[in-house]
Amino acid sequence: MSKIKSLILGSAAALAAVAGAQAADLPVKAKAVQYVKICSLYGAGFYYIPGTDTCIKLGGYAQLDLTVNGSANGQPAWNNSANTGLQNRSSDYFVTRTRTQLNIDTRTASEWGVVRTYWASNFQHTSGDGPSSGVLTMDLGFVQFAGFTFGKAISAFQTPWGGTPVGLNTSNLIGGYDNSTGITQIAYTWQFGNGVSASVAVEDNRVINRAPIFNGANASTAAQFFTGAYTNASGGQASPDFVGNVRIDQAAFTAQLSGGLHNIRANYYGATEPTGHPSDEWGFAIQGGLQLKNLPTGPGDKLSITAIYADGAPKYAINGTTGNSFDAFNNSGTSSPAFYQTFAVAALLDGVYGPGGSIQKTKVWAVQGGFEHNWNPQWQTSVFGSYTNVDYNGTATGIICTNTAAFYGVGSTCNPDFNIWQIGSRTAWTPVRNLTLSGEVLYSTLDQSNTGGTTAVAAGAAGLFKPAGAYEFKDQGNLSGSFRVRRTW
Repeated sequence: MSKIKSLILGSAAALAAVAGAQAADLPVKAKAVQYVKICSLYGAGFYYIPGTDTCIKLGGYAQLDLTVNGSANGQPAWNNSANTGLQNRSSDYFVTRTRTQLNIDTRTASEWGVVRTYWASNFQHTSGDGPSSGVLTMDLGFVQFAGFTFGKAISAFQTPWGGTPVGLNTSNLIGGYDNSTGITQIAYTWQFGNGVSASVAVEDNRVINRAPIFNGANASTAAQFFTGAYTNASGGQASPDFVGNVRIDQAAFTAQLSGGLHNIRANYYGATEPTGHPSDEWGFAIQGGLQLKNLPTGPGDKLSITAIYADGAPKYAINGTTGNSFDAFNNSGTSSPAFYQTFAVAALLDGVYGPGGSIQKTKVWAVQGGFEHNWNPQWQTSVFGSYTNVDYNGTATGIICTNTAAFYGVGSTCNPDFNIWQIGSRTAWTPVRNLTLSGEVLYSTLDQSNTGGTTAVAAGAAGLFKPAGAYEFKDQGNLSGSFRVRRTW
């Protein structure tokens, strides 16, 4: 019996050992890992980066633009350097641009508040680029921390709607400050509650906010006269711009008052240092903006208006992708057979100076506005317009006119002042969420103040393929149009 018992116990122990070994070899079920976790702290679209307490949101869009009688960014055909203003067979009467944007927004909660980083870049291909070439832009890239903003961000001077008071295709509705591609800055914002805030900033003005300076001692060429692109006599960058705003943001309206100080620094009077130089001047700009929302005309309707006055800081009124010179020809409409074609030209300058003199600052005032109506959730129409006045004082006018006197015909008068007014409309259709097809028309007038005419003494002096001969100074109107398809994600 004892032998039988020992055998049974031994067999049981062996079976237990085998069973234990087999159990050890079986896979253990792992705990579920949540690789993508929704972050609800900062609105829709944010997710936690795995293994961190940082939330991230990816966004962007793909877009096609087709522009008729203008440039790819919707600029009217008044730019001789791009041949659009020449109105001849060298001009592109339509251009296309395909753009894809990517933006990344990250936010992390801390004892100092939210730490945010933001980056946005465009990849684009425009008419004239090679088959596989294009442009990569760095539009925005900044860090926000404890009320501060460091990096390339929207200017504190700009209203929330900037140069787009309503839905627009063009980025060349002037008369309202617009640097939607950002400006490098250090800024601080106070939040007072109830929608009231204030911001101050120092901003790098090297490209965005600086127009050229005209030195009357520099001999101007015919090419410069016919394009308005004179030799730039600006000195090096000596100071950033100082800007700020006070804003009230409510359900029914948003109102903002902005101000900016702009350093104007010229180069030397002559070709060498011993000739001396004018003292630096300070320009300024003031802007007031009002946007009315939730209008009784329909859900989502809005009315926006902006007014700007600038003294020595004209780029605060004519900004965005708009350049510093305007010129356009017209193949018909001359008042006399003595003239080959009509012609208008204008130059935007921070200031003007002559030998031994001080910088004469350029004055600009402008208004811009628009109304947007939503017919239903799929259809939207906007109307918009602007008026801009550029004024050179008597001293500045004398310097410019003396410098360019050789280009004016007998009986002609020189006056560099000019106005630009624009009016347009856009209709957009959104058949599905975040996909919009839109068409826009824009009429722009370059209202110049010269009278009489000018003579191109050689073929090509007035521009590509333009013959030698007399051209009449006359205001130029331009009708341009655009079609856009944008898918936002």
